[in-house]
Amino acid sequence: MDLKNFPAEPFRIKAVETVKMNTREERERVIREAGYNTFLINSEDVYIDLLTDSGTNAMSDKQWAGMMIGDEAYAGSKNFHHLEATVQELFGFKHVVPTHQGRGAENLLSQIAIKPGQYVPGNMYFTTTRYHQERNGGIFVDIIRDEAHDAGLEIPFKGDICLEKLEKLIQEKGAENIAYVCLAVTVNLAGGQPVSMKNMRAVRELTQKHGIKVFYDATRCVENAYFIKEQEEGFADKSIKEIVHEMFSYADGCTMSGKKDCLVNIGGFLCMNDEELFQSAKELVVVYEGMPSYGGMAGRDMEAMAIGLRESMQFEYIQHRVLQVRYLGQRLIEAGIPVIQPIGGHAVFLDARRFCPHLTQDDFPAQSLAANLYVEGGVRAMERGIVSAGRDVKTGENHRPKLETVRLTIPRRVYTYKHMDLVADAVIKLFKHKEDIKGLRFVYEPKQLRFFTARFEEK
Repeated sequence: MDLKNFPAEPFRIKAVETVKMNTREERERVIREAGYNTFLINSEDVYIDLLTDSGTNAMSDKQWAGMMIGDEAYAGSKNFHHLEATVQELFGFKHVVPTHQGRGAENLLSQIAIKPGQYVPGNMYFTTTRYHQERNGGIFVDIIRDEAHDAGLEIPFKGDICLEKLEKLIQEKGAENIAYVCLAVTVNLAGGQPVSMKNMRAVRELTQKHGIKVFYDATRCVENAYFIKEQEEGFADKSIKEIVHEMFSYADGCTMSGKKDCLVNIGGFLCMNDEELFQSAKELVVVYEGMPSYGGMAGRDMEAMAIGLRESMQFEYIQHRVLQVRYLGQRLIEAGIPVIQPIGGHAVFLDARRFCPHLTQDDFPAQSLAANLYVEGGVRAMERGIVSAGRDVKTGENHRPKLETVRLTIPRRVYTYKHMDLVADAVIKLFKHKEDIKGLRFVYEPKQLRFFTARFEEK
């Protein structure tokens, strides 16, 4: 691997947090006490934390400075107006409704835009998104291109919506029975796969013919813009800001978790152009979040988000961010570790089916692999497979996704390439004795979003 292809960190470190590595015996005790669920491990017992990139970012000096000018007024905070103006400029939407985080925006959108029995097609599900859609009577339909379900297939823009699937759904169910199209940029559970501008444009043209709205899950939109600049013809000379603005020009609105590409630790928002939907969202946000001028966030958090959103558009930042993830992925690929390809923008996904061929999906191989990786190297990762997929709301049967993965999610501006080497070494070492990984069974299974708090035991 040629390290010259990977840029140095475009920042200097001003503050440090001391971490420690527990002994293997201590980690074995910790994982048992956590019920083999990495979500239930205490942070102080983790050496390298790749559980999520959500809210785990390191903020810049300018963001910390912005925290000191937080206007904590209950209504009409000046920081909201700064955030609102920033989002309107960068995304191009008319209306912005702040929320405490992304799922708050998902809750609002699902309540105001879905009628019971309507279909919500999307390019692969995300856990909280589908939960809110189904909780409000929606029926999720996966319309991502078939190639996205093939972990080893290395082609660009595996996150694209299949237009034939969408057209077929419209013809079979009727446009009036489709609430909206949910288009994620990038597609998390497909391995962080991006969507091409060509596909966004085509989805817009198709839905406009039928009067169907399109809402983006914009959580990692800046990462998606980088892939467009890097891989799609005609965008190499465009700025990240220009690409992001064009992306959203093909949507009617979006939900946003500010805890990712806004480079903050909490917060989110819902955007739209439709005046009627905006009025409905403003009424509901008071019930679930807070006033329409803070939506569950402190003024200082909104200020940091506005600053972070602009920082995320800087090419040097996003290039380093994506290539640091790619560095880890390439180290694993060179060692023969089965991962989802191509490497996405926020995480490397281990293919648990190929990593643990001796386990069936009913053995929860990804859950067990994540637990064993923690024991091996003090690295905390997350299951993204049958456990995360949950159960069918009508039949109670497990959803069985084709992708059974462990997500190694890289926080923004937190770790160095040396940390990536330590992660790679732990995965490679575990792979050499992968047959020791045992299957799991539920000890406690929550009814909703079970992957967060479920507990397991080894079979």
